[in-house]
This record gives sequence, structure tokens and C-alpha cells, in this order.
Amino acid sequence: MLVQAESYTVPASPDYPFFLKAKRYWTKECTEDPSAQTLIVLHSTSFHKETWEPALEDLFALLVSSASAFRAGEGTRAKGTRVAIREAWMIDCPNHGESATLNHRALSTPEYANYVSCTRYAEAVHRFLTLAPVDFSKRNMIGIGHSLGANSMLILQHLQPIYTFSALIIIEPMVSALGLPALNPLRDRLLAEAERRNDRWGSRDEARKMYRERKKLQSWDRRVVDAFVNHAIYWNNDMQAFTLCCSRQQEKTMYIDEEGPLRSFSDLNRLCKDGRIPVHLILGEIPDFIPKRVQEALIAKSSGRRFASSVTMKGVGHLIPQEKPTELAKLIFDILVKTYNSGGAGTTSSARPSRL
Repeated sequence: MLVQAESYTVPASPDYPFFLKAKRYWTKECTEDPSAQTLIVLHSTSFHKETWEPALEDLFALLVSSASAFRAGEGTRAKGTRVAIREAWMIDCPNHGESATLNHRALSTPEYANYVSCTRYAEAVHRFLTLAPVDFSKRNMIGIGHSLGANSMLILQHLQPIYTFSALIIIEPMVSALGLPALNPLRDRLLAEAERRNDRWGSRDEARKMYRERKKLQSWDRRVVDAFVNHAIYWNNDMQAFTLCCSRQQEKTMYIDEEGPLRSFSDLNRLCKDGRIPVHLILGEIPDFIPKRVQEALIAKSSGRRFASSVTMKGVGHLIPQEKPTELAKLIFDILVKTYNSGGAGTTSSARPSRL
């Protein structure tokens, strides 16, 4: 299966200091039908837009298989199981990935060294949707975000002017119904890990060898490791070495952001209360990042939050797109089918986590 991709850039301007990089992906089974779904996909802290490519590849494989089944006549026996995808757009946070390499100078200035946050990722996505050579206001958009990207996707729903999404798929959001102190131990751990992170290599091969051999990363899909080496590091002329696109300092800046998690949790509550947009929640079973009690409080029936669906994936923790891209693609595909066949409206129900 051939997944095609093209890169887009929204340039910096006098009133906005950052370049914005995104990629559009499609395959032969994608359609330009106005009702087809356009996926807007956001990544987590310290990663990059291409970290989603393995899951997207597997998602498009399911699309091709489904379309082939319909052409063979099998679809007539499976009413309500078809889906139409137009394309997927993956967008970098301004201090991550390819965007960070273009924004290196701005991010090195005192004014912007600690500027980017969860909210400003949402604002960057909103700017891209506004200035890209595509009229996203006429698209049937589905929002997908992991961790930082999940938080930013929630904030995006209330930025003016509002872009209407048919549904949201929120994966391991960094929010807490128990207040920010419940996440403080995780924040401190992530800050310490960022400070110790390897950030300089003589070649991509040297970096690839390190990442493939690290015991802690053995659970990552091999395609994710290769994508990280290809897109999360770059040749830094100042240091005369390959370094992380998202520097140690920029990563720490994201972790000390307190306004973002609070705002995204408030926006999640608003969405779950008004039912304007179906919110599908995907969590990992292993509490390696977010404490179990925080997850349980998020989906508790007594909270009043109602999700269109809530799934807890077995055998994985926080890094679902990195460790289980194939299984995640199947979950997302099933949600897309349900959303497409419900006309994009969806229905909400009590938050009862199921298990994959």
C-alpha cells in the first residue's frame, strides 16, 4: 500500500514569530467527497508529527481493506460499516520536529525561550487551519491527539473563530480531575528525565543504534524508532552535531506549563457537558505516566463527564502511538466508521471503560 505525503509550511510573520510545518497524507482509497473525514492529528511532548506515521499507515491499510470488501460485495452484508476518509493532516508543535528546526533562532531568544505551551500549540494549529491553502471550514474534521496533543486538541475547540469538528479522539490526555498536585510527581520525573536526555550524536546511525538498543525503548514499534531518528533530530550547525529538534530546555518548558492542563481539563468538561462534539477517550492500562487514580477519577460516572466511548487498552501505558500503533489504528478506524455512519453527530453515554 502506498501512502502519499506532501509537506506544507505556514511562514512566520511580523505578528507571529514561528514557522508552522505540517504534512498531508492520503492513499488511493481516499476520496474528495465533501462528507469524507479529514483527520487533524497532534503529537505528544518531545515527539514530532511523523511519530504518527506507523499508526496512520495501519489505519489506511484498514481503509483499503474495507473498500476492497465493499467492491467485492461483502459490504452489502455489513450495513453501516463503511467509512470515507479524505486525508490526514499532522501538525508540529512550534518547538518540536521540523518546525523547531525552522524556529531555532526565535526559540533561542529570551522573549521566546519559554514561550511555547499547550495553549500555544493549540493556537499554532488554529493558525495553520486558518492560513493553509485549504478551506478547513468546509471539511468534515475529526480531531486526534495524544498527551500534549490531546490537551491542545481540547483547547482548540474553543478558540475563536471556532472550527467545527465532528468528533474528537483523545488519547492519554495530560489532565487531572484531582487537581494539578496529583500530577506533580510525574512532572518532576519528566523534568529530571529531560535534563538527563541524550541530545548529541555524530551521525543519525549513531543515534539509531542508541535508540534501538535502549532497553527502555524496546517496546516501541521499530517504525516509530526510525521515524524518531529521521524527524526528531537534525544537524545543528552551531553545535556541529546532530541534536534533538525539541531541545532539553524546550521539553522542560512544556512540562512546567500549568495553565495548559487546567485549561484543557476545563474545555474537556465543557465538551462532555454540552454534547456538542462526541469525545472518544483512549487510555493505557499500565499507569507508567498518569497515576491510576487520576485515570479513574477522569472516567468516574459520578464526575458527570460523558464520553461517546471510553476504552482502556491492555498491555500498554502512556505511549500508545509509539508502542501499539497497529492496535491503536484499529480502535481509531472503528470510531471513524461509527462517526461516519452516524452522520458525524454521535451519541454520548456514561463513561464505562471497556478493555481491548
